[in-house]
Amino acid sequence: MLAQFSVIPMGKEEKVGEYVSQILKLVDERGLDYQLTAMSTLVEGEWDEVMQLIRDCHHLMKNFSERVLTTIIIDDFAGRTGRLKGKVEDVERLLGKKLKT
Repeated sequence: MLAQFSVIPMGKEEKVGEYVSQILKLVDERGLDYQLTAMSTLVEGEWDEVMQLIRDCHHLMKNFSERVLTTIIIDDFAGRTGRLKGKVEDVERLLGKKLKT
């Protein structure tokens, strides 16, 4: 399954890179395939491990802020793996060129 998520500390200053870096440290340590984007993080894995990771990221952010907003988008396509890169490669193949990712 693929999940796109963001964890935002509410009531903090405009720049949240310090907090995001702590979240990505946790994501990286889990060993799941992931991609950081400018607005969110994409992660691929089994349901339980992905949901546990997002839960843990949410709770980690609670260490920095009393109020945390977490958004999640899930693409659960049974039996499919390697979609984090594969979906991009499919579009690039159709266009006949590499895209900015």
